[in-house]
Amino acid sequence: MDDIIFKPLTFRNLTVKNRLFRSSISGRWDNYDGSGSQARINWEEKFARGGIGAIITSFVPVHVRGRIMPNYAMIDHNDKIPFWRKVGETVHQYDCKFIVQLSHSGRQRDVPGVENLMNKALSSTNRKDGFHGLLCQAMTREEIRQIVQYFADGARRAREAGLDGVELHASHGYLFTQFLSSGINDRKDEYGGSLENRARFLLEVIKAIRREVGDDFHLQVKINAIDVNNALYPWEKKGNTPEEYLQICKWVEQAGADALHVSAGSLFPHPLVPPGGFPLDEANWWYGGMASAGVRGYLNYTIFHFKTLRPIFRWLWNRTKKDFPVEGVSAEYCREIKKNVSIPVLNTGGYQDGRLIRKVISEGYCDGVAIARPLIANNDLPKVLQEGKDLPDKPCTFCNRCLVNAVANPLGCYDVSRYGGDHEAMIREVMTVFRPQPFA
Repeated sequence: MDDIIFKPLTFRNLTVKNRLFRSSISGRWDNYDGSGSQARINWEEKFARGGIGAIITSFVPVHVRGRIMPNYAMIDHNDKIPFWRKVGETVHQYDCKFIVQLSHSGRQRDVPGVENLMNKALSSTNRKDGFHGLLCQAMTREEIRQIVQYFADGARRAREAGLDGVELHASHGYLFTQFLSSGINDRKDEYGGSLENRARFLLEVIKAIRREVGDDFHLQVKINAIDVNNALYPWEKKGNTPEEYLQICKWVEQAGADALHVSAGSLFPHPLVPPGGFPLDEANWWYGGMASAGVRGYLNYTIFHFKTLRPIFRWLWNRTKKDFPVEGVSAEYCREIKKNVSIPVLNTGGYQDGRLIRKVISEGYCDGVAIARPLIANNDLPKVLQEGKDLPDKPCTFCNRCLVNAVANPLGCYDVSRYGGDHEAMIREVMTVFRPQPFA
């Protein structure tokens, strides 16, 4: 019997060989100035070789002021086109599609870097975020107009590089979410207040991209199905309801998007973004560089540093976990969105088990799944599933050590138990992306 996971998925402008997408996962692979590196090419090639149908890149800034941290390849200038062309050519050798995630941090700029020193981040609001205390200022209408064009220019560059599409990151607390979410957006002009006003910025970007690249280039939007901001941040407003996001998804389709990529949680970190553990020992080691970027960092760092205080954070992190699974955390919400739109819908939020992946696709929760951490642990997960196994021999444990390390270290699997307790073996595997290669 044919496996639904390996049935091609056809969008309006794109066909992907299977239903497995490498979700956006962030890593500091590149040069400080936003130019790309061979390590980035090697990193993406690992997943293409492992059998994934399409790669959605990590956060790709459309402007340096919207970069979440240094060493991220950007798409802010035409001089970046040759690099992205090289990345695309590399993954295309494996019949793997490549989708660039066009992004802007807004106030969620974790490590500003020297270019942004003492420079407040742009946002929908003047209010700092609830966890780090990252400072920001509300964008003027002229700044909104300018950033709309930055996104359109980024899409044009992706197309000129021969890539297969773009994704707008309108989830997880970044700039689009700061406009969409009623828990963050406190504007009084035409970009705040009503749901229609809060969605205006995102819809303007979609329409601007269509004007720039036409209707025959793939464009998808990553969006929340629910906010639940106060799950970890009890002092924050809840934010948007699933019903409000459903309406936004309908508007996104009408504006010209080819697909939706559904997630959950509009602040980061968040118990649903990502689901799983929060390794406080690792946070103690690596969090300091991020803590200094915000005015509340001293409080967060203290909670991580002193073991007697860690139960406070652990309680906040785990108190809503009982309501959500670790795998398929937003699947139920995603199904409601899929019922009400006609474009394909992807779902992310902890997928690894082949049985669950087959269930959510065959039962109409989504059309495909986007995977990050389990693919870091096992780059060949698609081949494992295609061989008929439901799980790899050493599955991802969803410990989230990869994400905490990524603030300061090369992205990789840092669960030493998967390496038999051999720390050196773990580091050797993490460092494989730095192997020498000719770069032309």
